Amino acid sequence: MSAAPLVELRDLTKVYGSGESEVKALAGVSLKIEAGEFVAVMGASGSGKTTCLNMLGCLDAATAGQYLFCGLDVTPLTLDQRALLRRSYLGFVFQGFNLLARTSALENVELPLVYRRVAAAERRQSALRALEEVGLGDRVQHLPSELSGGQQQRVAIARAIVSQPRMLLADEPTGNLDSARKVEIMNLLQALNRDRHLTIVMVTHEPDMAAFASRVIHFKDGLIERDTAPA
Repeated sequence: MSAAPLVELRDLTKVYGSGESEVKALAGVSLKIEAGEFVAVMGASGSGKTTCLNMLGCLDAATAGQYLFCGLDVTPLTLDQRALLRRSYLGFVFQGFNLLARTSALENVELPLVYRRVAAAERRQSALRALEEVGLGDRVQHLPSELSGGQQQRVAIARAIVSQPRMLLADEPTGNLDSARKVEIMNLLQALNRDRHLTIVMVTHEPDMAAFASRVIHFKDGLIERDTAPA
């Protein structure tokens, strides 16, 4: 019997509002993502791509359909149960970095482990390893204001991987970076996917960034328009 996919969406629907103001952000999406895939999600504004990412990240609940993670039906989970799943199995990277301004790179990376009540010494060692892995072993005591945009995003990636997640969800991770830094970050994500066998799902509007992924899913009007490997 084959193992369940890491992620499976079954006719997933998300509706906001009601009556004349109703918006169907997802109109019945079915999708499987296997462990170790690197998936880019694309589409115009309002196409459903960000809503889909929020569903995968347990940041929002479906109106109808099912979301299975490692074979577990996430759909009926309570807010607290979804928060526990996020904390235990998912990592997040955002366009805006979302670092604590008055906190060192090391302390920013330690934060997810604080929430998991990991002992201070173990926390520190895990954070140091994660910063080393993203190429910032010599910047651990720097504040975000003392780091470039690319370095701040590396800290954010280190924070996302420090808890050894099963899946990394990245929302426009290169959106605030110049061309050279974009490529650096994408090379880093590729390396994490390859070396850690880390599953990555990344929303992007840039075809050249999507080309770093092994699979590209295009959304349109709340549905998957096409699902392909990059040319």
